[in-house]
Formats: sequence, C-alpha cells, structure tokens
Amino acid sequence: MTEPAAMPGNDGALPCSNCGARLEYAPGAGALVCPYCGTQNEIPESTDGPWDKGLLREIDLAPALARQGETTEFVETETVRCPGCGAEVGLDAGTIADQCPFCATPLSRQDLHRHRHPRPQGVLPFAVTETEARARMKSWLAGHWFAPSGLKRYAEAGRPLSGVYLPHYTFDAEAEAEYAGFRGDAYYVTQMVTVRGAKGTSTQPRKVRKIRWTPVQGHIARVFDDVLVPASDTLGALSPGPEVFPGWDLEGLRDYTPEFIAGFRAEAPSMGLEQGFAAAGKAMEAALAQDALARIGGDAQRLTRLSAEFDRATFKHVLLPVWLAAYRYRNTPYRVVVNGRTGAVSGERPYSWIKIALAVLAALIVAAVIGAFAAQG
Repeated sequence: MTEPAAMPGNDGALPCSNCGARLEYAPGAGALVCPYCGTQNEIPESTDGPWDKGLLREIDLAPALARQGETTEFVETETVRCPGCGAEVGLDAGTIADQCPFCATPLSRQDLHRHRHPRPQGVLPFAVTETEARARMKSWLAGHWFAPSGLKRYAEAGRPLSGVYLPHYTFDAEAEAEYAGFRGDAYYVTQMVTVRGAKGTSTQPRKVRKIRWTPVQGHIARVFDDVLVPASDTLGALSPGPEVFPGWDLEGLRDYTPEFIAGFRAEAPSMGLEQGFAAAGKAMEAALAQDALARIGGDAQRLTRLSAEFDRATFKHVLLPVWLAAYRYRNTPYRVVVNGRTGAVSGERPYSWIKIALAVLAALIVAAVIGAFAAQG
C-alpha cells in the first residue's frame, strides 16, 4: 500500500533469489516464500527503522496536522476508490480490472487516482494461513443452518480468500479532566406497609432503601497508550476490533517493511488523522468518565460534567491482517471476515426463507402432535 515494493498496483516486487518470481509472505513462518520453487527468505530485523528502545516510533500529532501531511511521514500511492464500499484499493501493475476484496464490486484501472496518507510505522503480520482461515469459515457457516445452501457451496468450492491488511491508527495522550457530579450513599428507613394474605390484610414494618445525594467535584489524570481506531469504515459493523473480535495483540507489531505485505493487499486509510483522533478522544473520555465514577465512590454515582484536555498526543499508522470472503447473493454483497492473527470469524449472511419456513412448519407439526397426545391422555 505504501511502498512500491509491496503495494498492489505498483510496479515493484520482491523477486525470488532462485527463480526471479514474486515472493510472498508466508503467514506463521515469518519468511518470504516463492510460490513456484519454494525458496524461503528470512525477513531481517530492521536496523534503521522507526524504533525507539524496542518500540515503534510515535509521531507528534499536532505538527502533523499543522503541516497538513506535507512531510516525509506521509506518502502518495495510486488507488482505486471502490464505488460500492468506498475502500481505497490498489491494483497490480498488470491488472486492468479486478473485484473489490471487501464487497466484490468490479474495479477498473481507469479509475486510479493519487491518494495521500500517513506512512505506516508498524504491521501485525498474518499468523493464520489461507487454508486455516477457509476451514474456520466453513465451520462458521456449518453452524448457521438458515444460511442458503448456495452460500455453503461457495465455501465448499474452495475459492481462495483475500488476505488484506486494514489501516488503523493508534493514539497516545496524556489526559486530564475536571468533573462534577453526585455521590449517593444508601440508608434505610422503616415504613409500615399493607400486606394481603390468606387471612386478610395486615400492616407490617419493612425496611426501604433510599439514597442520600451529595454534590462532588474533582480532578483526574490518565496516560493513554495505543488507543486503536480503524482508519477506514469499509467493514462498518464488521470492523474486527474489540466489538467483534477479542482485540488485537498489538505487542506483536513489527517495524513496517514491504516484505510483510508481499502477496497481500493493503487498504489505504480513508479517514484523516483529525477524524481519527476525534474518535479516539471519545474512547478516552469514556474511560475518564469511568475513572471519575470510581473516584466519586459511594453506593451510587451521577456524573453531570466532564471537561477533558489532551496533551502530548502522538499517533502511529499500523496495518492489521484479515482474511476476507466477499460474495454476492441475489445482487446483494455479503462478507465473512477471519482475524488473520487468531482465526476468529465474523460475517454477514443472507437467510434462506425456505429453510426458515420449513423450520416453522416442523415446529408447528411437533406442537400439534404433542397437543394431540396430551388431549388423548
């Protein structure tokens, strides 16, 4: 995506030292492998990359925004903007037309344009192979009986999945917030209540819980590290973050080099840095609100005001791996996403109304049979 040697749609390639064919990164092997002669090439650790005491280098956010990306931290690449889902997709140099890996919409090389975006600092390499991902997808589909049979035949046909790196931003910041609210402390009072029983009504004492509210205010501070934000909304609700998958093992991030995305696609960010930091800010404010509620204490809490400020904000552009199956069923696009690190599966699927109708009919028949036996008894 961001370097000529690795971005589909650029002329560069990583040639095999034995036969000259284009090398591909082998998930889980940590090496480049020739798909033709099997020659394996190890990927050396970077000695001059953006590392700082073993950590990927963070980029100051404010200067990057002020200079509007006119720095060496940004790069221009050629991409096609998918008319179906909006993804910024690259095409191989010799490819005239292709399908979008996200929604199966036809793409044409005639629609190439220059796209400027932050250069990636890190990549989380694929650990799950395409064969393993396809097996996970088949297992996922097998557990959905109402999916159309045609979709399951699609999976059984053995069509390869698309390996794609999704763009994400991580943000760090030092945060401070002033808050105001109310602390609630429980106390109990005894009230006489009317109780109806078999022998009539009677009046009995009962303890009733009440809350005494006290106004509070205070100040909290927190340092945020690697708040993860998708840099595109191509997958929408299927975006494989904490909402869908158990999260990403960001400690496995490697210094970005073209070798890691050889043989894969990489989507370019469609979300700007300012928009990305706004999304991260909402996540940080939500965490600060939880901190404030914990600080208020008591048996109940109410937060009426939270004024947060962020300082020393930095960011990274990182690439995270997924396997994608994009297909169309009755002219409607659907997708299945497999986490390229864990193999976790999420997806959209059509429903077979014939199967649903048969299931409802079967349930009615079973209910009728049970009712008939009950009547005879």
